[in-house]
Amino acid sequence: MTDINTRFRGLLQRPYEPTFVPKNNGQLYFDVPDSYLTDHYRPFGAALQNRFGTNAQTRIPLPNITAPDLAYADAVSRRGGFSIFHPSHQRVASQLIELFLEQSNPDALTAMAVFVRDRVNGPLFQYALSVALMHRTDTRDVEIPSFLELFPDRYVDPAVFPQLREEGTLVDQGDRRAIEIPMNFTASDRVDEQRLAYWREDIGVNLHHWHWHLVYPARGPDRIVRKDRRGELFYYMHQQTMARYNIERFANGMPRVVAFRNFREAIPEAYFPKITRSSDGRSYPARHPNETLSDLKRVEDGVIVSIADMELWTTRIFEAIDNGFAQSSSNQRVPLDNDSGIDLLGNIVEASTLSVNPQYYGDLHNNGHNILGYIHDPDNSFLEGFGVVGDNTTAMRDPVFYRWHQHIDDIFVRHKQRLPAYTGQELAFNDVAVDSFEIQLNKANAPVNILLTFWQRSQVNLGTGLDFGPEGNLFATFTHIQHAPYSYRIRVNNRAGDTRRGTVRIFFGPKTNERGQTLPFREQRRLMVELDKFTVTLNAGANTIVRRSDQSSVSIPYERTFRNVAASSLTQNEAFQFCNCGWPNHMLLPKGSPDGIEYDFFVMVTDFAQDRVEDFDENVNCNDAHSFCGLRDRRYPDSRSMGYPFDRFTPGTIGSLLDFTKPYVNMLVTPVKIRFTNTVIARA
Repeated sequence: MTDINTRFRGLLQRPYEPTFVPKNNGQLYFDVPDSYLTDHYRPFGAALQNRFGTNAQTRIPLPNITAPDLAYADAVSRRGGFSIFHPSHQRVASQLIELFLEQSNPDALTAMAVFVRDRVNGPLFQYALSVALMHRTDTRDVEIPSFLELFPDRYVDPAVFPQLREEGTLVDQGDRRAIEIPMNFTASDRVDEQRLAYWREDIGVNLHHWHWHLVYPARGPDRIVRKDRRGELFYYMHQQTMARYNIERFANGMPRVVAFRNFREAIPEAYFPKITRSSDGRSYPARHPNETLSDLKRVEDGVIVSIADMELWTTRIFEAIDNGFAQSSSNQRVPLDNDSGIDLLGNIVEASTLSVNPQYYGDLHNNGHNILGYIHDPDNSFLEGFGVVGDNTTAMRDPVFYRWHQHIDDIFVRHKQRLPAYTGQELAFNDVAVDSFEIQLNKANAPVNILLTFWQRSQVNLGTGLDFGPEGNLFATFTHIQHAPYSYRIRVNNRAGDTRRGTVRIFFGPKTNERGQTLPFREQRRLMVELDKFTVTLNAGANTIVRRSDQSSVSIPYERTFRNVAASSLTQNEAFQFCNCGWPNHMLLPKGSPDGIEYDFFVMVTDFAQDRVEDFDENVNCNDAHSFCGLRDRRYPDSRSMGYPFDRFTPGTIGSLLDFTKPYVNMLVTPVKIRFTNTVIARA
């Protein structure tokens, strides 16, 4: 019997090739009964069997099944766009996920997925089946291909694809060269925002955003949406993304993002994505400079929202924050307190199915993406689809994504500023002192507290995403930012007479803005970025802790971001599922500058007895990026608020990070310089 990993990976690849076409480079064949075939192909059933079913090594027989009613899926056209931000698309995806979840075993799921696959929208099928595979106990070991493998058109200059097809058609597999994906192909350097294109358009960053929303869908069956602190994770993942992006802007001489809070003002930032959808050959539409929003009346698409709706929802959310409670659907007051307030608010703002009152508080976050994504054609007069910001697989490419999410983050800050500052008792760890904190590259005699970044050229296989393309591997190279690997060395003195357990928390933040002006702590605090969090055992007396940068609790390595199975050192147990959720490790640090930019690196050791939720081993399976992604089927592994100790406002007497840390011996700040070398190094 074929292992389930092979069959489901086969179903997910080349999603617009009919299922009866062999998969896995011609080695896997689904023996599709005539009853499964679409109306177009059913008359040719026998001929298709003879043509395609003869040479494959592995054949998967399929039983006759009762055909499901898929009429609801017609709301998403077979070859059109699919977006998890669309209300109608969310409803269809939810029903399809439920259909896949209710299948009794992997064989039944295989049969149902084969029947559905050639009848529904390709990205919809990929999303729904991936979510179902991830959340079923009997399929959680299936390696979910990345969206780059399935739809490379979302991330790659279209000029690359004719070259890949030429190479694959004319050159034997062993002799094929890799085709280079150009950098910064979306605008000239006359456009200021293009200085950040390498960051916004980074393939790994966009895959992170796609995969996070696979793990934490906003809509769907309750058992896949209702996860521990999911609303707070929505807040924190996006807040940290915004902090990182603003820090990167400073490094490129650009000011902080201006929040898009006035829905009636013009948007000066343009974006011309220059990417196409392979499903229908249509380009993602551009947004021209100084366009303004209009009421969205996409009746055919089921997306109808007015600017007044957006303003009303925002006002109601502000009222809930200012009053300290939200109004539930049953007219009950739900307190927005410190224990669960940010989690409740995250679900209200995102408008997940866990929102306490979706009718009253609306669908602010998702419809922000919709109204911005259709700014070029709000009433469908020109039959244009959504722009990149209307699609979670591409949204982070667009500068307006960050303006929108700066506004979303400001909403959460409005809530956070109502909470009391952390007390000394909440920040201290009695009898534990951090004596020194150094950062050093992982090479002999490297100077301390100097880190290096550079360009790296890496390679990905795009062969599985080219429908009707040549068999075999088709490699492309792309250039991205990278840092030299480094380690933290922390010396901690446990002055208590017995062994203690502690949580080490490492952050960094900018010291200055884009003009070199020192940031006051009230501004720096919002830009503190979590780098790592881990548990240590502290013996009585002196302890030396060494932690490598690639062990980060926030990030995942290149091999998992890009599903490089051969290069991965992981075992196959859950190796390519939940644990592909995480920030790409190559983007762990900001670029810095040729002369070096100095950042504040912060370390804090807290009392694990107060932090503990339940024990877990970060080295087992997929626990390593838990800061952003939590733990599978378990509670979030830290009782503190996400972002602690920087998520709360501080008294006005604290003007700097040093002022903040001065009273506490369990904290220490070290200045670290990050130098950028404008050199391209090929990945080994």
